Amino acid sequence: MKPADLARLLSLAAIWGASFLFIRMLVPQIGALPTAFLRVLLSAIGLAVILAVLRSDWDFRGKLGKTLVIGIVSSGVPAAMYALAAQVLPAGYSAIFNATTPLMGVLIGALFFAEKLTGAKAVGVLLGLAGVAVLTRTGPVAFDAQLLWGAAACLVATTCYGFAGFMTKRWITEAGGMDSGMVALGCQIGATLCLLPTFAWDAPAMPLAPLLEPTIWLALAALGFVCTSFAYILYFRLIANVGPVRTMTVTFLIPPFGVFWGVLLLDESVTVAHLQGGVLIALALWLVLKPAGVPATAKSAG
Repeated sequence: MKPADLARLLSLAAIWGASFLFIRMLVPQIGALPTAFLRVLLSAIGLAVILAVLRSDWDFRGKLGKTLVIGIVSSGVPAAMYALAAQVLPAGYSAIFNATTPLMGVLIGALFFAEKLTGAKAVGVLLGLAGVAVLTRTGPVAFDAQLLWGAAACLVATTCYGFAGFMTKRWITEAGGMDSGMVALGCQIGATLCLLPTFAWDAPAMPLAPLLEPTIWLALAALGFVCTSFAYILYFRLIANVGPVRTMTVTFLIPPFGVFWGVLLLDESVTVAHLQGGVLIALALWLVLKPAGVPATAKSAG
């Protein structure tokens, strides 16, 4: 990996790790569902501006409806779930749970999309679940119904990410492809439309005083524009430069950054459970993401 791409990878991990920090800051002030809605709305606006500046061809190639649906699954529901989880979970917890995304992808692929489940991937899934169990049972947050609810919300989000990957592959990639920027924009529009009814329902009860604070709008701008719009640009650039498998290694780096930002700026604590659960999930990710061995016939060829 070239130094520039490595810098992009680390930047993406730091940015996505910080997203949990901003969610944790915003939810107690303006509520979970307003936070989720404003995040995807600002992200859609940011992506539209970026595409306009780049003079991109605004062509959904007949796939607008499908990108809207993918956006509901890949962004709308996860944004709401992580915001709801932030009501009870520290930012570091959510960042670590987010790392189970590839594990959910393996399970969903095997159960619903006829993907082969290898022994290494099966062990990886089990180790990942063990890591989640260690974190929830022995972490600094009391093991109670609220913790279980927060963990479940995070796992619903990662399950959605897993489904979205296969939906994108079948509906977009294998159906003739589409400009990645337009895919991202369509997804954020779909997420915004998905969360609009919940925002309209919650808006009358949303406290207005926090919206007069500049720090709230700075946090929203960082979450929507930097952690979502700009992060998409880095993400798709990495996929183009180094491929999807290497880009997925960002999931190894997000939890340390998420925990770091939480400790640095929110005074969250770090315990042995963070290390134990994180190591198990990191090992699980390695087993799931490592390239398959080259067949013997291929090695002897040529």
